[in-house]
Amino acid sequence: MRRCEETTNRVRAFAYNRAAVTKKPYTAKQGQYLAFIFYYTKIHGSAPAESDMQNYFKVSPPSVHQMVLTLEANGFIERVAGKGRSIRVLILREDLPDLE
Repeated sequence: MRRCEETTNRVRAFAYNRAAVTKKPYTAKQGQYLAFIFYYTKIHGSAPAESDMQNYFKVSPPSVHQMVLTLEANGFIERVAGKGRSIRVLILREDLPDLE
């Protein structure tokens, strides 16, 4: 019985988190970064380096790094600090904007 309750609680937590994410709580710029990470990973088979995002968005290295930290803090991505190309988008494709 206890195991069933734990599973039910996990399903509820997932449904709650999914509902929160589908409201698009990210800004337009954050959405573009998320879409870029998603498509880059899909095309190249590995996550982009911060320099790839810097070149695509024509911004400075600190700007990209701050965006990565912000996306991670908001729960949109996960990564392994200090390990290159370890970014993983935690949002489903249908909840991402089109890449402009």
